[in-house]
Amino acid sequence: MHTKGFLGDLRRNRTLYLMILPAFLFFLIFCYFPMAGMVVAFKSYSYRDGIFGSPWVGFANFEFFFNSGKAFLVTKNTIVYNFMFMIVNNLLEMSIAIVLFELAGKYVKKFLQSVIFLPYFISWVVAGAIVYNFLNYEFGAVNTFLKSLGITTVNFYNNPSLWPYILVFFSAWKSVGYGTVIYLASIAGIDSEMYEASKIDGANVLQRIVHITIPSIIPTLIVLLLLKVSQIARGDFGLFYQLIGDNGLLYDKTDIIDTFSFRALLDLQEFGMAAAVGLYQSVLCFLIIVITNESVKRIKKESALF
Repeated sequence: MHTKGFLGDLRRNRTLYLMILPAFLFFLIFCYFPMAGMVVAFKSYSYRDGIFGSPWVGFANFEFFFNSGKAFLVTKNTIVYNFMFMIVNNLLEMSIAIVLFELAGKYVKKFLQSVIFLPYFISWVVAGAIVYNFLNYEFGAVNTFLKSLGITTVNFYNNPSLWPYILVFFSAWKSVGYGTVIYLASIAGIDSEMYEASKIDGANVLQRIVHITIPSIIPTLIVLLLLKVSQIARGDFGLFYQLIGDNGLLYDKTDIIDTFSFRALLDLQEFGMAAAVGLYQSVLCFLIIVITNESVKRIKKESALF
């Protein structure tokens, strides 16, 4: 009965199904088929035997990670950094979107929006070079400026305590423009009659923002937060590796799960160990988003992802 119903729907809406077919194949090939490779996390991988022929070692690859003494540190760094990125970036995105929406000049809006959005298109490789030229101890722009003022220079690459602030700043610099566009689209969808009615009632700009704009974009904020929570245990490898590189002095403050597993793979050439860390990371992300989504569902069911 259900099969006939599906086949009948397929015949009636074949054009729509054909339109969605490329997206379906993309996720099937690049997201679902590779999941079979998770078995590598439980094997001692060898090139000769391949993925499915390599000997089974159980949880030995996971023991490498947890016995390394770095498991708690890199997990904590990953979650704490992503939490800071999530809060700071969303607040900036929402604030900038509201300011741009309230600006009167159309061309000023477009110019500022383009300037803010531009860093999003810069790769982390290029961004890493920009950061290095700013922060280099000998010839960096920041220290050159400090020298010209007669102020003591700062060796950023030998000072781990500064990097949480630097990483949060450059994460915001690169990604805030994209998030601002999403919030602007959400604000544009607010019924204009609400603003007109509030103006008639004598509400000023601040009152309109507090009582109309912010409450109206809260659902968008919740969805974006939930989507970012789903990746809270998965660090931005490009950001951390391109800005930090292999500087061991900064590892305690900047090492995350992704960079740790990458270095482990390069140094030890153990695919099973790297796969084990990746599987641990994915399971952790899954548990966090399920728990968070259930908490949101209890408070406001319609805002939950599933």
